[in-house]
Formats: sequence, structure tokens, C-alpha cells
Amino acid sequence: MAILRSLLFYPAFYVGSVGYILLGALLLALRQYRAFERVVRGWARYHRACAHYLLGIRLVVEGEMPTGPVLIAMKHESFYEAIDMPGFFDRPAVFAKAELMRIPVWGRIGQRYGLIAVRRDQGAAALRAMLAAARDYSAAGRPLVIFPEGTRIRHGQRGELQAGFAGLYKLLGLPVVPVAANSGPLYHRWWKRSGTVTFRIGATIPPGLPREEIEARVQDAINALNEPAA
Repeated sequence: MAILRSLLFYPAFYVGSVGYILLGALLLALRQYRAFERVVRGWARYHRACAHYLLGIRLVVEGEMPTGPVLIAMKHESFYEAIDMPGFFDRPAVFAKAELMRIPVWGRIGQRYGLIAVRRDQGAAALRAMLAAARDYSAAGRPLVIFPEGTRIRHGQRGELQAGFAGLYKLLGLPVVPVAANSGPLYHRWWKRSGTVTFRIGATIPPGLPREEIEARVQDAINALNEPAA
């Protein structure tokens, strides 16, 4: 059944995504930015619908997202939460690897929507550009989202937080909302399994804490769903 579900999901989602990408590119060319943002949100929700109805993956949310500018630190176990973000958060600006911006068409759309390029080991100029973009999005009332471990982590494991996370926390001066996710056992595989993915929104962490404390609190909160995989 997992194989059959996956064979239905892949063409439905990826072929369907082409229409969203082309429509998004057209709206950008016409400078219809609000409509463009609705298309991006629609694409994320289309993915969730495909996962729900074709893969049998149900999303459950525990807790409530606070309003206002915040830095959201989210666990990253699979592409499920990465794709779902524009449909789950309110117009999020997302820290992402600069390599993603080089994907034809999609990269341009992602950058225009609010992907903030993370260029590791490229010096102070790259850091200043990243901070300037983050501050602009935050000033516009948009939440900032980061995967503080920097990459996907196998379910049940605690990855080390990237050194830049504490620096961003200090320089941006924003409260942090940690979000745990447990999508890995169901979604991070070729033949995806049915079941429940949980997003658990943790208590808001205030700005201004020492590095050791913010890192420890974020680590504990984003790994709150690290029960052993079945």
C-alpha cells in the first residue's frame, strides 16, 4: 500500500507543482505580488492535501503560534515541513541555502517570496546582506523561519545547532518560537508511510539570553518529539 500511495503522490504533486510555478512566474512578471503570495501559499496547501489524501499523512498541530515578528526555530526531518511552511506560517521569510536560489525558475520565485540566502564561509558582506534582508522582512511583520541544525536530521537524533543561529538570535533581538516536528519516519523515504505528523509549538523564548541558555532551550524544544521511530 505504501508503494501504491507513493506512486500516486509523486506525479500528482510534482506535475501539479509545475502549474503553480508557471503561474507564480507569470504573476511576478505582471507585478501582482499579493496574488503571487497566494499562489505560493496555495502550492504549500496543495502539497498538504496530496500528502493527506494520497499518502494518508495527517498533520496535527499542538500549541498556538504567537503574533508579531518572531524567529521560528524549527526541527527539520524531511521536505514535508520545508514545503508546508508557506501554508502553515503567515507569509514566512525563510533562511535557506544559497544553492536553492540557483534552481531555474523555482529559485527566482523562492527568492522573491522571501527566501533569505545563507552563504556560509563567504565573509562579512554575505552576513550583512542576510541580516539586512531578515530585518526588512521582520519590519514588515513577517515571521522569520530557520532550521537551526542547518540540515535534515534523522528522527530521534539531536543535531548540533549551527554556530550562526546564536549570532542571528543576538543580532536580530527577536523572541524565538521553537517548533518540533516528527515527519521523518513517514516522509523521509522513497515509499512514504501513512500516519500522523505533529508540529509542536513550544513556549516563546525571550530575546537577550546568553548563548548557552538559548541553545539549550531551543535544543530541548525542537527535539520534544524525538520518541523512537516505529
